[in-house]
Amino acid sequence: MSKKRKSYSADFKAKLVLEVLEGEKTINEIASKYEVLPTSLKQWKKQFLENMSLAFDKSTVVKEYKDRIEILQKDKDNMAKKVGELTLERDFAVEKLHSLASSKERKL
Repeated sequence: MSKKRKSYSADFKAKLVLEVLEGEKTINEIASKYEVLPTSLKQWKKQFLENMSLAFDKSTVVKEYKDRIEILQKDKDNMAKKVGELTLERDFAVEKLHSLASSKERKL
């Protein structure tokens, strides 16, 4: 029987990381108290410290997100345009085939 992997909210992780950073208890004590693995706490702390500047510079994150959306929108528009062109070409080719087939039938 396999154990189901636990998933923790960002708020829960932040609460535990802040408790670790306070330094009043060891990582092992906090992990035991909240029934999480000490390695998870260490990873969350590392991730928090690497990304803490984002809390003060939200505009950069939002700008990157908006830029990415703009790029994806342009890609989508280009693909829609190409699909339209290919559909027109296909419709033209199908119509041409029908007219050639009907002209051959007339000759017979």
